[in-house]
Order: sequence, then C-alpha cells, then structure tokens
Amino acid sequence: MILGAVLAGGLSSRFGSDKALAELDGHTLITLAVDALSGWCEHVVVVGRETAPAPTLPDWPRPGMGPLGGLAAALHLAEDEGYEAVLTCGVDAAVLPGDLLALLGAAPACLAAQPVIGLWPASSAKALEELLHGEGVHSMHRFAQLVGARRIETAVPIPNINTPADLSALAGRRAGG
Repeated sequence: MILGAVLAGGLSSRFGSDKALAELDGHTLITLAVDALSGWCEHVVVVGRETAPAPTLPDWPRPGMGPLGGLAAALHLAEDEGYEAVLTCGVDAAVLPGDLLALLGAAPACLAAQPVIGLWPASSAKALEELLHGEGVHSMHRFAQLVGARRIETAVPIPNINTPADLSALAGRRAGG
C-alpha cells in the first residue's frame, strides 16, 4: 500500500501569496496535487497545513523544517498505519506524468530535477529522523543520498511553480498559447 503525501508547509515567499490556493484551469494547485496522488495511492494526506481537500498532518518534528518535515510526518504515519511506501509531491505539482509510479519504480526513488517528487519506503523514517536531528545539510537531495534513492530523469521536464510568472507560463502552455 502507498500513502500519498502532498508537502504543503512552505511559506510561498517567492510566490507572494499562498501558492496552494493559486488556480490553474479553475482548480487550486493543492486540489490538483491531491487529485494527482489519489490516482496512485490508497490514501492521501496534506502535510504542513491545517485546511486542505484531504486529511492534514503537521510537519514533524515542527513547522519550518521544509519538505523534510512534511516527509517525516508522512513516513511516521505510513509506519504507524502499515503502508509500505510514501509517494510525495509538492503543493505545486499540478502536472505529474501519468506514468509516475512506473517511472519511479521501486522505492526509494525520486525525480532528479525535483526530489520532492519521490517514492520513499516507510522504513526510512528513522534515517530521516536522524538527519533532522543531526548536524549538516538538511535537504531532500541529502536524504535521497542517505537512503540510496535512485534519481530518475524525465524525458519532459515537470513544471516547477515558484512564482506567479511560472504559473502564468504553465497556464499559457496548457491553453496552447
């Protein structure tokens, strides 16, 4: 069983407003991310927000830990509930490849260009705890390295929405403009 986790605890500082509530094709980015993961996962949660179109969890061990805090919360839930793995994406993952699970293969694996999009074994919760409580670099790249995740290249780049201009450009491409 796979638990889906939308990592949504960021501050949206480059976006200038709550990125999760920005709209693409009449749907909020957070709704698009939850819907995307719902196609591959038995259950989907949103981590790092109090309100969302799916059940929510707080970041672990506390807010402000970036995507690793969201992943840690999801991995703990997965371990507690008997899930084998956690499929993650950011709140701005409005356009994921339809073959994402096949592309990633067995856990652990993540997209090379966007390691927040990944498939992580629930058993890696302890390694992430040690990383978060330790000294040194706290990043998705470092965690991927620690657990031996394969870094998957994609033929078509996955849009990374960090600014309103990124969202407008994606909307224009989707509209054919």
